[in-house]
Amino acid sequence: MRAVLRVLAPLIALALAAAGVLLVIEVVAAWLRPSLPEAVDDGVVVPWPAWQAELARLTWRSEPVPAVAIVVAVVGLLLVLVGLLARRSHLGLDGPDPAITVTTSPRVLAQLVGRRVRATEDVTSASVTASGRRVSVTAQGWSDDQQLRASITARVEELLDQLPLHRRPVVSVTVHERKGPR
Repeated sequence: MRAVLRVLAPLIALALAAAGVLLVIEVVAAWLRPSLPEAVDDGVVVPWPAWQAELARLTWRSEPVPAVAIVVAVVGLLLVLVGLLARRSHLGLDGPDPAITVTTSPRVLAQLVGRRVRATEDVTSASVTASGRRVSVTAQGWSDDQQLRASITARVEELLDQLPLHRRPVVSVTVHERKGPR
């Protein structure tokens, strides 16, 4: 959901900025124009007077009004839901006292696991992603896949034993053997 917000926020900002630019253009044009009745009948970029006349003819029972209201309400509800569901995820830790809440981010857990995995002798490179439910390690190394996988899994499990996590994530390790000379 955070990816949706990262795309949606700039799009909404661009739309609002474009509307603001149009408004500024129209206001400046209205100030600079001579006060002739013919000049007011038309907008510079947007035909505001024509739109105003069209909207003045509409009533709440006109055909497009309920449909537009429903679409606007649904889009607004979707935006609120996306905003609520895109909250930051935190990992709960057991604090020194039950009255104290201690949290950390999945990024910090991934960095801790990555440092521990990269400290293994036969690992040449590793990437780690972490969430509250899963720690995924993809490593590349010189030794046999099964041996290296067991070594990395043991190191990650040892690290997770040392951390006071409320809920222990599942560890997933993928190993690729590096070819060529050391």
